[in-house]
Amino acid sequence: MTEVQQDLEDMRMAATAKALGHPARLRILRLLARTPGCIGGDIVEAVGLAQSTVSEHLRILKDAGVIEGQIDPPRVCYSLSPGALQPLSALIEELDIIRSESACCVNPARAQG
Repeated sequence: MTEVQQDLEDMRMAATAKALGHPARLRILRLLARTPGCIGGDIVEAVGLAQSTVSEHLRILKDAGVIEGQIDPPRVCYSLSPGALQPLSALIEELDIIRSESACCVNPARAQG
């Protein structure tokens, strides 16, 4: 992967991470994972926020490519975008492996004790 491609991938992952950075959006994602094809009104009811607030959270998730919305007039059915979180998941796994393999000279368990 070239440096430019890596930069673009990093920008996409950062946008994804930012989209995940709100508790209401995490609730929406959990709901969509359990009930694919959720109707917008059902999401509003399940999340317990105002329609306009939920719509903004859905827009952010959709803009980041984390969810998809299919229009079925007069409704919009939302679902998770297949594979959208895979690059971020792979990065987290990679960093966790690197962290555990290259432990610092300070033992975190001893530092807290």
